[in-house]
Amino acid sequence: MKHLVEEQGLQDQFEIASAATSTEEIGNPVYPPARRKLAEHGIGCQGKTARQMTINDYHYYDLIIVMDLNNVRNLKRLLGEDTEHKVKLLMDYTDRPGEVADPWYTGDFEATWQDVLEGCEGLLKNCIFAHKTT
Repeated sequence: MKHLVEEQGLQDQFEIASAATSTEEIGNPVYPPARRKLAEHGIGCQGKTARQMTINDYHYYDLIIVMDLNNVRNLKRLLGEDTEHKVKLLMDYTDRPGEVADPWYTGDFEATWQDVLEGCEGLLKNCIFAHKTT
C-alpha cells in the first residue's frame, strides 16, 4: 500500500503501518519468500520486523485492514468489539470479497501478491473517492 501511495504522490495524505494480530512472529523480519516477492516488484522491507497490534493503534488509525477472518478473530480477542467499525477485510475492496490467499499454507506467494495488490488498489481508489466526496 505504501508503494502504491508513493507512486501516486499521495504519501502526505496517508499514514500506513503494519502490525500483527498474533504473537507468533513478533520481532521477526519479513518472511524470506515474502521479502523476495516484494523485491521482484521493487519494494524493499529492510529493517522491518513484526510488532503487535495494540488498542492505541485501533483508536489512532481510521481503518484497520486485515487479510482474513483469523485476523478478525485475533483482533476481537486483543481489542474487544469493533465499536468504531474500523476493521475491514482487504479483499472487500475488490470484486472478489473474502480472504487473501494465505501463502503460509499454500506456498503460493504469487497468488497472495495478486490478492494484496488488487485489494490495495481497490482500497486506494476507495480512499481517494471518499476524500473527493467529503
